[in-house]
Amino acid sequence: MQEKIQQCIHAIGQQIKGKDAQIELALICLLSKGHLLLEDLPGMGKTTLSQCLSAVLNMQYARMQFTSDLLPADMLGVNIYEPDTHKFNFHAGPIFNQVLLADEINRASPKTQSALLEAMAESRVSIDGKSYDLPEPFFVIATQNPLFQSGTYPLPESQIDRFTMKLSLGFPSKEAERAMLLSESQSHEVTEVLTASELIELQESVSQVVVSEPVVDYILSLVNASRDSQEYPNALSPRATKAIYHCAQACAFVNDRNFVIPEDVQFIFSAVTEHRLRGQDQFAASTTLLSQSLLDKVNPMAA
Repeated sequence: MQEKIQQCIHAIGQQIKGKDAQIELALICLLSKGHLLLEDLPGMGKTTLSQCLSAVLNMQYARMQFTSDLLPADMLGVNIYEPDTHKFNFHAGPIFNQVLLADEINRASPKTQSALLEAMAESRVSIDGKSYDLPEPFFVIATQNPLFQSGTYPLPESQIDRFTMKLSLGFPSKEAERAMLLSESQSHEVTEVLTASELIELQESVSQVVVSEPVVDYILSLVNASRDSQEYPNALSPRATKAIYHCAQACAFVNDRNFVIPEDVQFIFSAVTEHRLRGQDQFAASTTLLSQSLLDKVNPMAA
């Protein structure tokens, strides 16, 4: 299985050049049963990354363009009256796929954004008083544009906190962009590497990765440092603590270890916590990552 994980990273890397760290983090997010938020300028490969993830895992995939007039029923589904049977039949929406790409999520109204909360937290949705289970595995990838662009609505903190990770691909290096241009005429179709059932098996294996008490203390010291200082707009919630824990397990698993080390926590920490620490101020111009300042404050050996 470890070999297949590396095959996934390589296959996606053929489409998105020079972004192996972000690809690895995206897979870590998926292996930890989390949801992923991609924030970047248009044209950076956010949609390509989500399509490649679903392709290598052979998962049911749906892309939904979020707009200001999108309604919750457009995403969740609706009960429609059938005259022939004199009954209401439920017509499932795009959310009933294993991978849902919520494209430009912050262009939809807060009412539509909030329709994702139950789905992301509990893998089910409630429609007209009835609950429907979502397919397993269930993975939301949302993209968003910077708030200074027109027609955007800031995600509320409750929604931001539901995303296990937030990643930015950023501009490619000159060498990566050259390779992209030279390979444009070649066919690099992403083929299946893992099945959905194998992914579920991997997710269960990740949950068995050992996290020692010193590493647990290190994680707790990091999150408590965010709560004891006024320099962070938003302290890290218990949900964030669990996300760090599970992503560190997935990071160790991807690196072929059955135990977590502090370096695993450090590798995933910014992706898991930066958007939570900033909240609605996540697009503020700043050269200093709040998450990095936490890592600098807390010594893993003293935790």
